[in-house]
Amino acid sequence: MSSSEPWTEVIRHEAARRIVRFLRYHWALNHALALMHWDLETYMPREGVKDRSIAIEELSAEVHRIERSDELARLVEEAEKHLDEMNDYERGLVRVVARRVRIARSIPEDLVRRKARVTSEATVVWAKAKKESNFALFKPYLEQIVEIERAIAEKLGYEEHPYDALLDLYEEGLRTRDVERMFSVLVPETKRILEKIMSDEFYPQKHPLEEAWYEKAKAQKLVETILDHLEWPWSRGRFDESPHPFTIDMGVYDVRITVRYEGYDIKRVVYSTMHEYGHALYELQQDPRLDQTPLAGGASLGVHESQSRFWENIIGRSPWFTPTLKKMLDETVGLTKDVDVVDLYRYVNTVRPSLIRVDADEVTYNLHIYLRFDIEKKLIEESLSVDEVPETWNQYMEKLLGVKPRNDAEGVLQDIHWSHGSIGYFPTYTLGNVVAAMIWKTMGGPGSELITSLRLRDIREWLREKIHVWGKTYPPKELVSRVTGRELDPTALVEYLEWKYTRLPDKIEEVLSK
Repeated sequence: MSSSEPWTEVIRHEAARRIVRFLRYHWALNHALALMHWDLETYMPREGVKDRSIAIEELSAEVHRIERSDELARLVEEAEKHLDEMNDYERGLVRVVARRVRIARSIPEDLVRRKARVTSEATVVWAKAKKESNFALFKPYLEQIVEIERAIAEKLGYEEHPYDALLDLYEEGLRTRDVERMFSVLVPETKRILEKIMSDEFYPQKHPLEEAWYEKAKAQKLVETILDHLEWPWSRGRFDESPHPFTIDMGVYDVRITVRYEGYDIKRVVYSTMHEYGHALYELQQDPRLDQTPLAGGASLGVHESQSRFWENIIGRSPWFTPTLKKMLDETVGLTKDVDVVDLYRYVNTVRPSLIRVDADEVTYNLHIYLRFDIEKKLIEESLSVDEVPETWNQYMEKLLGVKPRNDAEGVLQDIHWSHGSIGYFPTYTLGNVVAAMIWKTMGGPGSELITSLRLRDIREWLREKIHVWGKTYPPKELVSRVTGRELDPTALVEYLEWKYTRLPDKIEEVLSK
């Protein structure tokens, strides 16, 4: 076995090996693109974008050409004849590559180029429209983007609903009926739980620490302290600063996260760090034998999001983590020295109906996603026009959360996703929350000894063994079923929210005193 080909230990069938070897250049291009994107968001001089955008476009076009190539299609077709002879890794490899080939060959190059051109312009116009709170500026671009996405759906094909084809681009196997079923439980149950939280008044809608200012250098030390506590592997990972926190990997040996320092409300730094750590851990704990193959990386966006939300909310915002967090905050930022542990717990778990999705708490967050899903679905099926979107958005916000945007910037223009053409992406956020809760329930729910004793190493090992190590070997739905023993189950999220927000307050003093 070549030391540069560890994957040969698990990819043994020659038909599968030929695919991996053919895609070595494809992997190298994506490796380079990942590094270029990381640099673009972190340290690249501002004017460097002039050359960088051209380089990224050319390399991305080369990646697309490889995926559309007759040679790769032939290799996949040959491998599919031998699936009965293959192990799970090899069958997973063929499935993943066949899917890429199907998508790449289904969408004509002129449509790909048109989308790239329109969305490049739309992103700039969106920023201006949001700044001026003027949907009319963005409207003609959104109309083109919706038209393009409908065309892509038709080219990809679908059995039940055109939105299925777009969902599948971001979450393999996810269908509109899956999302509708999920929200049919979550929307009414979330509203019921939210009403109870508001009447009980244990979890505050506002907290003085949200407006307390901190020094950037101290916040950076806090991030280092949190990552050290989580046993971050500094030889394989790093953290930096960017306008919007993100995680990116160049492979299992090089995973990077970023954070943003806004100067106030220190919990934003804490939980963006925990969130990105969850994403990064997924990449870091993959089987190294899958590195440099199409099996490397998370099973899907939804499964990936489940890992970030698990660490951010189920661990990071739990009462068991709060005393540890207080100690770290006291020793670095210092704002919490006069705040007792119960009040700190209430601060990191504020709950309020809000206008802005990215600021939403874990209770109300999924209502924001439902709004976007339903609007997207109706745009694609042509039961809603782009003209009607702003007013529809405002009506949904009032109906779901009891708040109404005062302008387009607070409403329909708040997210960048549509300007990128990312229609079908939003549901993966709620899917991540649901799967995280299913994992919590599988670990033992409220009585999970792993969580209540904060056995972080054992939690990491549990996640590694059951989820991380497999990469893309299994389709996301199958992986979730293997891990939890259940199909996609939104009631697990309802159980988690109900326990934490309506039952836990009665015994919070007891829990935090242990």
